[in-house]
Amino acid sequence: MFDHVKFGVRDFARSKTFYLRALEPLGVTVVTDWPPNGAELSKPSGMTSLCIYQTDEKPAHLHIAFMAESRQQVDAFHSAALGAGGQCNGPPGLRPQYSGQYYAAFVFDPDGHNIEVVCHESEA
Repeated sequence: MFDHVKFGVRDFARSKTFYLRALEPLGVTVVTDWPPNGAELSKPSGMTSLCIYQTDEKPAHLHIAFMAESRQQVDAFHSAALGAGGQCNGPPGLRPQYSGQYYAAFVFDPDGHNIEVVCHESEA
């Protein structure tokens, strides 16, 4: 459905570091830098991307969910995001209120955006 999602951040360097570390378990890297303070992040052969840029505006909080290929990637995301300075908003686990196989973790990024990684596959 989406080609890309773009939003502003208050501290570009901090947010870029956060997203690269938090999404590394999903294979996400910088695919394009937009000097002086912008970047497009995606899997190297990905069809969708996340774009961030420096802004002085206080952006409204977002909820962005990334798809994981395994529950281990969800766990690794949560650990990496916390290590990158994210705040836990829900540890890895099943969310039966959504579906029987909905395994997700949630963190707040440096701007307070709710970042989720979800796997819809059963445990291997």
